[in-house]
Amino acid sequence: MNENREHIRCLIVGSGPAGYTAAIYASRANLNPVVYSGLQPGGQLTQTTIVENFPGYPQGVDGNQMMMDLREQAEHFGADIRDGEIVKADLSKAPYVLTVEDGSELEADTVIIATGASAMYLGLDDEKKYNGQGVSACATCDGFFYRKKVVAVVGGGDTACEEAIYLSGLAKKVYMIVRKPYLRASKVMQERVMATENIEILFEHNTVGLYGDNGVEGAHLVKRKGKPDEEMVDISIDGFFLAIGHKPNSDVFKEWVDTDEVGYIKRINGTPKTKVPGVFSAGDVSDPVYRQAITSAGAGCQAAIEAERYLTEHGL
Repeated sequence: MNENREHIRCLIVGSGPAGYTAAIYASRANLNPVVYSGLQPGGQLTQTTIVENFPGYPQGVDGNQMMMDLREQAEHFGADIRDGEIVKADLSKAPYVLTVEDGSELEADTVIIATGASAMYLGLDDEKKYNGQGVSACATCDGFFYRKKVVAVVGGGDTACEEAIYLSGLAKKVYMIVRKPYLRASKVMQERVMATENIEILFEHNTVGLYGDNGVEGAHLVKRKGKPDEEMVDISIDGFFLAIGHKPNSDVFKEWVDTDEVGYIKRINGTPKTKVPGVFSAGDVSDPVYRQAITSAGAGCQAAIEAERYLTEHGL
């Protein structure tokens, strides 16, 4: 063991519902967990407004408030929660060596990767301007607020089709803004979209801006960009949903664990285990399918229980 390195029995990387829940379970099991909260303390939920679908909050709860509650609960049981990002990992042999952004090195017997995923944006300034005021990257989180309203979904893949169909059950009308002259989605998803009366697909349209005084009131689009018949089109909408994909925050660990082509960490047989013994994964960094706070919290619980078993089996 290197004297200059801090030794940690259970290191949790990330601080969304997965990281904090893992910290609650690991603390109560006396694993003395240390949490590094990462670039976005509290994770993606701090970007939403009200969370209405998490059990136990009948009136809904502010996303930031819910994350502060989870953090407080983890600290109450003794978790050591620190600001800072893990920028490098060496998982070649145990104990594993991880480097914090300030250059300090940690030695960990077990590691729980709960770094989450980041929604991909188009890169328009207006997306930042209207974030939480009509711009969303999660239809199941925010769709409820657009009942009987008009919304647009950006994207042409399976996710975009799923979000559009979900929103079509709530909103009065759903536009799909698709760059290409066709949908990339699977045949079955395409057919479902085509069969939904209140979805209108705008093929060969690019979003160039959003407008509105009190939140999003419309979008500026370009039809057939760069072609001789290019034209500007404005549509009136109340909500603008991005569905062009998520990027799992797995880059630091990619050299050591298996990931799919997008970067989601592969788990073994539905457990939180990765191919590296004592290294576990929980939440959106390894979940391209459900991506909900409740499923992430559940995965955090599983990861902490597996970490405890691993430490016990190895006498650590």
